[in-house]
Amino acid sequence: MSDTQETKTEAPDVSPFEAIRHTEEDGNEYWSARELAKVLGYTRWERFPGVINKAEAACTNSGHTAADHFRVSSYMIQLGKGGQRPVEDFRLSRYACYLIVQNADPNKEIVALGQTYFATMTRIAEEADMLAGLNEAQRRLYLRGQLSDHNRQLAATASLAGVVQPLDFAIFQDHGYMGLYGGLKTADIQARKKLKKGQQILDHMNSSEMAANLFRATQTDEKIRRDKIQGKASANQAHYEVGRKVRQTIQELGGTMPENQPTPVESIQQLKQKEEKRLKQGPQLSMFGEEELDENLEQPATNH
Repeated sequence: MSDTQETKTEAPDVSPFEAIRHTEEDGNEYWSARELAKVLGYTRWERFPGVINKAEAACTNSGHTAADHFRVSSYMIQLGKGGQRPVEDFRLSRYACYLIVQNADPNKEIVALGQTYFATMTRIAEEADMLAGLNEAQRRLYLRGQLSDHNRQLAATASLAGVVQPLDFAIFQDHGYMGLYGGLKTADIQARKKLKKGQQILDHMNSSEMAANLFRATQTDEKIRRDKIQGKASANQAHYEVGRKVRQTIQELGGTMPENQPTPVESIQQLKQKEEKRLKQGPQLSMFGEEELDENLEQPATNH
């Protein structure tokens, strides 16, 4: 497609969006707009530039430079009798793809899959940037606070869908874990981590495992709201499917499955106690600000 040497990521049983991801020599990734259009079910290219235009506008409105994410490119195709002609294309960043699937035809089932895939990939990149300057203890404290907030939001969203009683919510959470952990339920994860009764699973995760669960929670919340899901069974299935998609993404990226992540020696409570001691010695020694430490990191009683 250009004179830049490149490879294309391909593997069996991977997301169709991952299968068309290209990687340049310098390690930068991109997607071809024409290939993305085909995957999204647009049989005629002429209908796709309108979607790209909407995505570019959304990119600009969000404060980004569209040209950084939507790069015009071209390549030659063969015609009859040995002739050739140039074909216009775009090299899309991950963020550009995310905006495109948000503006594509919502009636196409593959579009919903694309929204989950690129939202997860984008969230992973955003969290990686946020956590890059922190050590492992700091990452765990930050992510635990994020999970507390998003689990409360997920509980509220699930309640609106019909998951009301504590037992219903426990079953709902089990479905999310089963999708993400390859069939393991809450009790199975607790047993693998050798936790005592009353110990919270989330308090005994390293930052990578916690990040995977944060993606699960945020994407499930978005899916239930976006698809207007109603009923306990449908909510449970949605939670399972999102967990499974996050697991699939981790596998495609060559990451460690959450159930195989090592359990940290120190719990979140122990890290908090250390941080509180630092605060008593002087706020300047704190990992974060005092407001962060006052945040309630405990999970709701009905949340696993």
